[in-house]
Amino acid sequence: MSHKDHEFETGAIRGQMDKTGFREHSTPMFLTSSFTFPSAEVMRDTFSGDAEGIIYSRYNNPNTDELIAKMCAMEGAEAGFATASGMAAVFASMMAFLKSGDHVIASRAVFGSTHQILTQLLPRWGITHSYVEPTQPETWSEAVQSNTKMFVLETPSNPGLTLVDLQAAGDFARVHDLILNVDNCFATPYLQQPLQYGAHLAVHSTTKWTDGQGRVLGGMVLGSQELIDEVIFFCRHTGPALSPFNAWLMSKSLETLGVRMDRHCANALQMAEELQQHPEIIQVSYPFLPSHPQYKLAKRQMKMGGGIVTIEVEGGVERAMRFLNAVQVCSLSSNLGDTRTIVTHPASTTHSKLKAEERLAVGIRPGLIRISVGLENIKDILADVNQALEKSR
Repeated sequence: MSHKDHEFETGAIRGQMDKTGFREHSTPMFLTSSFTFPSAEVMRDTFSGDAEGIIYSRYNNPNTDELIAKMCAMEGAEAGFATASGMAAVFASMMAFLKSGDHVIASRAVFGSTHQILTQLLPRWGITHSYVEPTQPETWSEAVQSNTKMFVLETPSNPGLTLVDLQAAGDFARVHDLILNVDNCFATPYLQQPLQYGAHLAVHSTTKWTDGQGRVLGGMVLGSQELIDEVIFFCRHTGPALSPFNAWLMSKSLETLGVRMDRHCANALQMAEELQQHPEIIQVSYPFLPSHPQYKLAKRQMKMGGGIVTIEVEGGVERAMRFLNAVQVCSLSSNLGDTRTIVTHPASTTHSKLKAEERLAVGIRPGLIRISVGLENIKDILADVNQALEKSR
């Protein structure tokens, strides 16, 4: 099953589980909650860990095993665990290691639900946090406490597309003996591999680009075998298991991840380049635009710029709402990473639970619109965006 010596795309396509006795060319679905044993002794030894085998689909399943193996090969990880959603992966990547009295450092630019975990849920268990500025690594050490256990970040961030220097983050975590936990959802392992820079955990919402077609939910935590063993223990006994059907779909989708991301990125770059000339757009943000303040960093640690573009329109919330109501081809959804282009107003949806000053601190201004650029012909996407800009005046 291993294709670690092949190029990314070959491993994504050829990294399948071993064939069954039916000699199938495409991996079958194993839609079963449990598995049988040939004897009581084998059953006993499998539960004790003295014998290898699949016990129960809450623990693992041939379909989830295949998906995990593919993602491990892509990220350069030793092990992983697949969860029922991206936020289940984010939560498990923290709670598998944190206990009452611990402290977490986090980039200020994180997804809204991650912010809620840090500010609303972790304090219930006596776990505190401090935010640091993602673009100022020289100040991070000021937040370190004697009980600091983990550094949580995402790069590029959702939705502001702020980048964190992964090399600096890896060095920082090593010096202070912290678990570096990186949300790699926006970049995907095709564009960026945080473990190469010293990250200990790479987390994904596989709902997004991994599935890539807006069909199913899923998440993934990847890292060393030692750390993932802790994640496995936490998840096996708390239950956020990925369904075999969803795992099967996502594993098949990974076969086209490289091809899809090439097109997503090409479309997004062209959109960003053209929209930055529009007189009614205050700002266009895209990591591979030379105007992005971290353009050089993006070029250094990312293969391409990703599939997300953000624009800030004149007229604030009211203009943004009129724009969303005027689109005809693009979809209104809170999701991203779909074959179909999606437009979202983060301030009123995905990040609405943040206070106004918290949104501004991470670049979420009232007129900001997040565009998840799809695989349609770029001429059609741009025509729709331009007509919506005109109608929303």
